[in-house]
Amino acid sequence: MLLPRRGPGTGHKARRNQESKNRRAHPLVDIATKAETRLSGRYAAALYALGAEQNTLPQIVDQMAALGHLISGNKDLAALIANPLTDAAKSAPAIRAALSSQGFLPVIMNFVNVVIANRRLADLPGLISGFASYAAQQRGEIVAEVTSAHALSDLQRAQLSARLTEAGYGTIKLIERLDPSLLGGLVLKIGARLYDTSLKSRLNRLNYSLKGAA
Repeated sequence: MLLPRRGPGTGHKARRNQESKNRRAHPLVDIATKAETRLSGRYAAALYALGAEQNTLPQIVDQMAALGHLISGNKDLAALIANPLTDAAKSAPAIRAALSSQGFLPVIMNFVNVVIANRRLADLPGLISGFASYAAQQRGEIVAEVTSAHALSDLQRAQLSARLTEAGYGTIKLIERLDPSLLGGLVLKIGARLYDTSLKSRLNRLNYSLKGAA
């Protein structure tokens, strides 16, 4: 059965318009929303200012990074934090115990306590990466936000840094985030530039193409 002909260029234009609408409709696939950015910015600025005031900024930067690695490397802890049904008040003792056993500074523990008290436990990983990004920007580093379905290995991290250096970027600070919904691949954001090689995005583009061809 032959499909009715569309006018010249109409099909391609319609598909482009639909793809543009779909990209605007799914901002969470790639990067944090503006609301999340504002939220992490407030927490980051407050913690950074406190560290500068107490002359403990280098330690805070290192320990916030360690906190992020601890969460991403502990599946049970990561699942507990990410679950929107988690009762933060009831889970707080277990979370504090897990952190205190790692010897974190009191200021880091207080930061986590404030996050729990404000019912932002599920946002903790984002707040941690947001602080790392804020601190890097304060040091004048170029921030590259890497979102992947699984934690990067040391080899992958080194390869990505090498590629960025080859591309002409100078001092790069990698900020890593996990998003299992990406399925595979990664999303890289440097300033206003976005490079999306995630499996989820490729499947979405394939889906849009199939719809456009129907």
